[in-house]
Amino acid sequence: GFMAAGYAGASGNVGVVMVTSGPGATNMVTPVRDCMADSTPIVVLCGQVPTTAIGSDAFQEAPVSSCLGPVSKHTFLVTDPERLEATIREAFEIARTGRPGPVVVDLPKDVQNWVGEFKGEGLLPVRGYRARMRALQDNVLKDFECAAFYEMLQSSKRPLIYAGGGVINGDAADELRRFADHFGIPVTTTLMGIGAVDTTRPNSLHMLGMHGLASANYAVEDCDFIIAVGARFDDRVAGVPAKFAPQAKHIAQFDIDPSEIGKVKAVDWSHVGILKRDLQQLYDYGVEQGFDTDFTAWHEEVAALKSTYGLNYDRESELIQPYAVIEAINEITGGDAIITTGVGQHQMWAAQYFDFKHPRLWLTSGSMGTMGYGLPAAIGAQFAARDHLVIDVDGDASIRMLSLIHI
Repeated sequence: GFMAAGYAGASGNVGVVMVTSGPGATNMVTPVRDCMADSTPIVVLCGQVPTTAIGSDAFQEAPVSSCLGPVSKHTFLVTDPERLEATIREAFEIARTGRPGPVVVDLPKDVQNWVGEFKGEGLLPVRGYRARMRALQDNVLKDFECAAFYEMLQSSKRPLIYAGGGVINGDAADELRRFADHFGIPVTTTLMGIGAVDTTRPNSLHMLGMHGLASANYAVEDCDFIIAVGARFDDRVAGVPAKFAPQAKHIAQFDIDPSEIGKVKAVDWSHVGILKRDLQQLYDYGVEQGFDTDFTAWHEEVAALKSTYGLNYDRESELIQPYAVIEAINEITGGDAIITTGVGQHQMWAAQYFDFKHPRLWLTSGSMGTMGYGLPAAIGAQFAARDHLVIDVDGDASIRMLSLIHI
């Protein structure tokens, strides 16, 4: 499951995992929930007892829909072999569209053994899901919405972009970088948003939050306009929502999931849509309108924060410091290696001390915090990027969570 997640994270494509019935299916609960929490698209193909034996407590039978339904984006039980092809195609469609996530297909043995004609086309008639996807596609930014956004930005002296994993999942890193660079807005990211902007650039404040950089957190304290892009104000960032960004006069939020708008932190402006398109539209509007402002004083403050509160450690110690090891590896890789991790202190050191010049170079278990994620994710990532250097920075306990791996 985590190999499939690593493949999906590194490639942007849907990862696939096949497991046997019963314990194979129930062992998928953790990776499926992990992918759901971090919006990672995978399709899980589960074996199942024959349709005539379902419900009889047959050998290696498990209630797949009951076990995995609550933790996945969608589950299918295929009982009609004529619908098998359309179901598999639909599973991939649901996994990768909208807010990505894991889809589970429960395949009884008699359906697996069925022989029929391959049609090469067709999806299931999931009307509700189609309607939601059409609503996203149709909800383009209107001129009055853009004008309202730029009015808030015009009145701001210290704006800050708070970018999350949705930027990377939405393939919108280029559009975010163009927008931030053109209008001179500093960017801080969540753990899952690392790589959305080049961490070596002056406008990058790297990661914020509980384990983030002090400079990023001080910038959040000082900013007067928060622009949340594909981020959800989770508890590792906004532990006490009422005290998050206390001086912000306005908060704007972009997301693909309407349930995230205002869920944790009330916002003044929001848009639910396709992030890549929306950021491009917002940028185009600002350029066409000749929007211009001067954030020089804010840039100077951000630079001072990064200088004063930069990461450091005891460089005179006779002992090998873990930070020094990561710095040395980072000097060799130059911010262009794919880094995977387990979960724990080593994960935070890697997030803090590695540079990431591009998206999809940072693969970790964020919301679930699943120990044991790093090595299988690295294997999956290497399959996705066969010529790329992949490094798993792991902890002894996370490695021990892997009972057995056959390579």
